[in-house]
Amino acid sequence: MASHRRPKQPSRARVTVLTATAAAAVALTSQTAQADPKPSKAEVKEKVDKLYDEAAQATEKLNGAKEQQGKLQKQVDNLQDKVARGQDDLNELRDSLGSVASAQYRSGGMDPALQLFLSSDPDDYLDKASALDQLGAKQTEAITEIQDKQRTLAQQRKEAQGKLGDLSDTRKELSSKKQEVQSKLGEAQKLLNSLTAAERAALKKEEDEKAAKAQQAAEKAQAAESDRATGGDEDRASRTADRPSTEKAKPASGRASSAYAAAQSVLGKPYVYGASGPSSFDCSGLTSWAFAQANISIPRTSQAQTGIGTRINSQSDLQVGDLVFFYSDLHHVGFYAGNGQVLHAPRTGTVVRYEAMSNMPYMFGVRV
Repeated sequence: MASHRRPKQPSRARVTVLTATAAAAVALTSQTAQADPKPSKAEVKEKVDKLYDEAAQATEKLNGAKEQQGKLQKQVDNLQDKVARGQDDLNELRDSLGSVASAQYRSGGMDPALQLFLSSDPDDYLDKASALDQLGAKQTEAITEIQDKQRTLAQQRKEAQGKLGDLSDTRKELSSKKQEVQSKLGEAQKLLNSLTAAERAALKKEEDEKAAKAQQAAEKAQAAESDRATGGDEDRASRTADRPSTEKAKPASGRASSAYAAAQSVLGKPYVYGASGPSSFDCSGLTSWAFAQANISIPRTSQAQTGIGTRINSQSDLQVGDLVFFYSDLHHVGFYAGNGQVLHAPRTGTVVRYEAMSNMPYMFGVRV
């Protein structure tokens, strides 16, 4: 007969251990929640600004890869055109040489001495033989030309193949940089979405107020310079510009004046990474587009633009319209606007605008 036993009840000690374990788990969960609070608006802004800065760095590398891709594509196209033309020339040379060889074969299978013996007109034969000797020399020259063409074609094909390999690598780099930019921007947007609508509105208001203040400062500096240029009182102009009297707002250089004016004409246009106008811009897209409107061609990337003119190390020596570069890796560029302001395309979520140069680490300027 089966034995029926009552289930064994847990001991008091075991209950105590289980209770303590559960309590510890609850306490740990509580501590974890406390250790990972929702970031404040200021913390989000700091992280977002950092991500936007990293995205800007990646954007300039993306622009460089795009520029390199364009150059390589042109080189590949030119080389392939040369190869095609060279192959046509080679085919013509071969056809010409083949026709002569066929004609000789059809008419020249007899020993020259026997042809002379049987000829009814030895003098005529000797004239023809001389012509055949000359034809042989021309054949030799044609063969040499064909060999030279073959060597040139082989070299051009090899060069084209190498450029195609470089082009493939550049396209891979382009894809990688594009993904990097999109990843940084996605992270930034995720952080912004973690804020309340009121917090996002407050951040936008701060950005707008900062931009408006910078624009006013730049406009005052330029108005003061215009006043001086027309014979106005210099001290009054300095006060109107609201800047230290030791700083003089210098006019744009001749080559940069129209480029700077072009940049001013697109104030308010949105920043879009990789864009070079006319409806949207990134930082170097704005500067390269503006100079193009002045019929001056400059490189596409900020790093390449550092080498196109005279370097200006001291900020006090800058003139309105000079290019100004920021950050140690020189991934950001804009136009000097006077009174310590820069006219630039800052980053995603902003527009072409004025801003205080003190907001970024200034490296040097370049006068084009």
